[in-house]
Amino acid sequence: MNVRKAVTCAGVSAFLLTCAVPVLATEQLPRGVYKRIKAPEPGARSRVTIQITPEQHANAPSAPSTGADIDVPEIIARAAPPESVVPRVEGATKPVGSYKAFWNRVSPEMAQASSGRLRQAVQAASQVGVAAPRLQTLQNIARQRGVDILRSTVGTDVSPALVLAVISVESAGRADAVSSAGAQGLMQLMPATAARFGVQDSLKPDQNISGGVKYLDWLMEEFGNDPILVLAGYNAGEGAVRKHSGVPPYAETRDYVPKVLAAFQVASALCTSPPEFLSDGCVFQGMN
Repeated sequence: MNVRKAVTCAGVSAFLLTCAVPVLATEQLPRGVYKRIKAPEPGARSRVTIQITPEQHANAPSAPSTGADIDVPEIIARAAPPESVVPRVEGATKPVGSYKAFWNRVSPEMAQASSGRLRQAVQAASQVGVAAPRLQTLQNIARQRGVDILRSTVGTDVSPALVLAVISVESAGRADAVSSAGAQGLMQLMPATAARFGVQDSLKPDQNISGGVKYLDWLMEEFGNDPILVLAGYNAGEGAVRKHSGVPPYAETRDYVPKVLAAFQVASALCTSPPEFLSDGCVFQGMN
């Protein structure tokens, strides 16, 4: 039996040697050998496979260096988002304020100024949905301050309807209104503007209205009765209008102009003869 086993083993060994496939020197061996370990059966005792002894780990906590260079892949930086494909218009400025659609219809440029574009501007304010004060609010202001408004506008190029519109937007008819910037009264006069036009007490309605009308009249002459530039100048100052060659790119001013125009449309409905220009006269209905 021992001789038979020896012969059998020798035969098997010879067969394996003749069938072995040579391994090319350039063939890469796998990086490691992995063994799947199944979860223990229910009730079985836990088993821990010890890879090395604590003494071995203490003597060699890390594998020795082989001296070979390791290729570290570069981290590809995230590509920057592509620029907008929307073509840019030469000289275009970033729109500001809440009524961008209004300024798409009405030019803020001084070169486009004209006293005859009031109707176009009022229609644009209506078409884009600019908020307007309530008719009742303007009626109350006209009832309380109508006489002062008419008296102050006599002999000027300022329509009483414009004054009523400015008051409604600036203070909603509150004679004691004071802004955080220091503007005072019905027409929100800054102290320097009040002094410039002879106002001693901006909280007195008649003086405030008189000073506001004088300033509007001055702006009408300065900007050729153009409604857009006149209102922009009243809000931001004539210096800012000149500096920017038109309506300044301030959000407050870009919103103020269409708001007053929307209020002017409501105020015009209170006139016995609705004005067609900012300089047209107006007698409020119900006044003797």
